[in-house]
Amino acid sequence: MAEKFGQSKIIDVSKLVHENKEKWVNVNLAEINDAIVRLGIFEGEFHWHKHDKEDELFFVLEGRLLLDLESQTVELLPNQGYTVPKRVLHRTRAKEKTIVLMVEGNTVNPMGDP
Repeated sequence: MAEKFGQSKIIDVSKLVHENKEKWVNVNLAEINDAIVRLGIFEGEFHWHKHDKEDELFFVLEGRLLLDLESQTVELLPNQGYTVPKRVLHRTRAKEKTIVLMVEGNTVNPMGDP
C-alpha cells in the first residue's frame, strides 16, 4: 500500500486514478485522528474477510461496487456509501473500474483479520 499524503497537502484523486495501472489498489490518503482514509481502485473481486475491531465505510465516487455480506449483496452507485460493522464477513466486487473512498480505524489490517 502506498504511503499516506500527510497533513496540509492537496490530494488529487483524479490524478491518482489516472496514473494507476493496476486493477486493484488501496492508497492511504490521510490519517485523521484515529481513522485512515483510503482510496480504492477496484476491478475484480477481493477475498472474504472481516475486521474484528473496526467498522469500515465504503463510499463510491465512480463505478459500481458490489458489497457481498453473509446474508445479502449491497450494490453501491456513485455518491452512495455503506458501513460494514466490525466482525461482519464481507468482500467487495467490481465488474468495471470503480473508485471508492474507505474510512476505517488506523489499527485495521486491510487484508482482514484471521
